[in-house]
Amino acid sequence: MPEIRALSHALRRLDGHDRRLFRAFGQGPLRPVPHTHIHHAFEEQAARRPLAIAAEHQGATISYGELNRQAERLAALLAGHGVGPGDRVCLFLRRSIPMLVGLLATLKAGAAYVPQDVGTAPAAQLDHVRRATRARVVLTESRHRDLVPAGGDHAVLAVDEVMADVVCLDLPTRPAADPDEGCYVLFTSGTTGRPNGVTVTHRNVCNLLLTQPGDLGIRPGDRVAQILNIAFDMAAWEILGALSHGATLVIRGREIARAVRDCHVVIATPTILSALDPDRCRRIRTVAVAGEPCPRALADRWARSCAFYNGCGPTETTIVNTMQLHRPSAARLTIGRPTPNNTVYVLDERRRPCPIGEVGEMWAGGAGVSAGYLDNPELTGERYAPDPFLGAGRLMFRTRDLGRWTPDGELEHLGRTDDQVKVRGFRVELDSVSAVLESLPGCARAATVKLDDRTLVSFVSPGGLSPATARRAVAAALPYYCVPAAVYALDALPRTSRGKIDKPALLRLAARLAEPAAHATELHGAAS
Repeated sequence: MPEIRALSHALRRLDGHDRRLFRAFGQGPLRPVPHTHIHHAFEEQAARRPLAIAAEHQGATISYGELNRQAERLAALLAGHGVGPGDRVCLFLRRSIPMLVGLLATLKAGAAYVPQDVGTAPAAQLDHVRRATRARVVLTESRHRDLVPAGGDHAVLAVDEVMADVVCLDLPTRPAADPDEGCYVLFTSGTTGRPNGVTVTHRNVCNLLLTQPGDLGIRPGDRVAQILNIAFDMAAWEILGALSHGATLVIRGREIARAVRDCHVVIATPTILSALDPDRCRRIRTVAVAGEPCPRALADRWARSCAFYNGCGPTETTIVNTMQLHRPSAARLTIGRPTPNNTVYVLDERRRPCPIGEVGEMWAGGAGVSAGYLDNPELTGERYAPDPFLGAGRLMFRTRDLGRWTPDGELEHLGRTDDQVKVRGFRVELDSVSAVLESLPGCARAATVKLDDRTLVSFVSPGGLSPATARRAVAAALPYYCVPAAVYALDALPRTSRGKIDKPALLRLAARLAEPAAHATELHGAAS
């Protein structure tokens, strides 16, 4: 009864028509999920096709059968160190075949893996992650052992050395983890300066990767690119998406373009994708992007030659919880509809449903909502809340993304609440300024930052767009207070380690360029 009353109160703002659409638009299709644990899907593929190539990296390959055998051996070793359900194992290494062995072994042992790229993560961050997870074991490679922080009572195991050891290990029966236990823990940037660990469960992961469209149509014989930083949640889409469907994971070296050239499926951020040429990637059948807003021109370009999915969703809702199969003829580029067994609600500041077409904040519910922040109940309580629309003790997550429903039931992404700024007393959505710039010929990517209470500065790439033309285009499309005071053209926008536009770096560059002593040489150096 309390849940029914809460739902009735929440829907009171809507008329009968919008109430029906709120339910119809906000609920993803209900579909069965074939596995409760994502590594069980991998094991099924290994049993069916033991000789098929599971992964390749810089000339080395490993079959499904051998990958499964090596993961079993390492899982036994982990169990011998006391690792079991509810535990966490740190993976401090880089993209490699041993990384896959360590990841799968952790899952087989019943624990959650915690990936960090030792080539890019600062030592202080590695130490924080190890302490926050209270990991009994850190997995690395022998070449990276010196990068693992010393101290503590944890064991450090080099996966490549375990793989090379010919000694047979007993394979004891290991207790299975509950589907609602952690599959992986990813650390997102926190407001306190310390990254926050998000626990994503097996049930969360299986729901996206083992149903359409999140499975991306991956099948045995496909080649799936692994190009992203392993600490980024979209890397789990690459890795586990490929291995759970019998595909070959193509792990890149230094060059992304070389890795994707002979692949069928590519998962990327729009920033990374914008550096690739579809005319040189003729084998690609499916592309999925997420992580940041996608320019319409970029989506159209790739959608002409392959199936192009535009998705959205923070780490806390398991990689993406909405997807659109975009076509160049579409009236608009959207983030689509909720994925299976998930819900999305557009709510006002009092958490009441917005009428269809009205802008509000997107909240996510359903099977993709993760288990919360690691050992941080206060932050979990701020961002997760009881879901009055699903009830039954379910939670929904505050994405801090702004959106609205189109008349045909798709979601338009309108930036983030933290990208809404006040300029000259007016509210401005920074992404709307960048979207205008990205619509111009010669502009592949754009980003806008607030320099002070009266000044916006935009950056565009590549470097051929005229700043005067860019400012005129914004002035023609948006109110005067949205027009950037300066537009700087860079060869390429700076990227974070996860392949997104590095806005803090651009803000620092904007501040330097605003100084009278700023020179063109500094701008050129920042772009390189």
